[in-house]
Amino acid sequence: LITSGFTVRNFGKRRPDLVLARQVSMYICRRKLGLSYPELGRAFGGKDHSTVIHAIKKIKKILVSDKALQQMVTELELKTQ
Repeated sequence: LITSGFTVRNFGKRRPDLVLARQVSMYICRRKLGLSYPELGRAFGGKDHSTVIHAIKKIKKILVSDKALQQMVTELELKTQ
């Protein structure tokens, strides 16, 4: 289980809602597990490490101004302790 009902296997290709869920998942996994970018890429279905880097940077940028996403990430991080 990666985030709230999503598993790596049921992520689609480029659906904006699923892309965001995958990016948030990568962000949280990086923070919680400390995996390298290549390790995270493999865990997320063979994504390239540059995709993981982009995802994490994007979520960090969005978190600065999006209170709803901040709340969601906080709740997910608390659930994974």
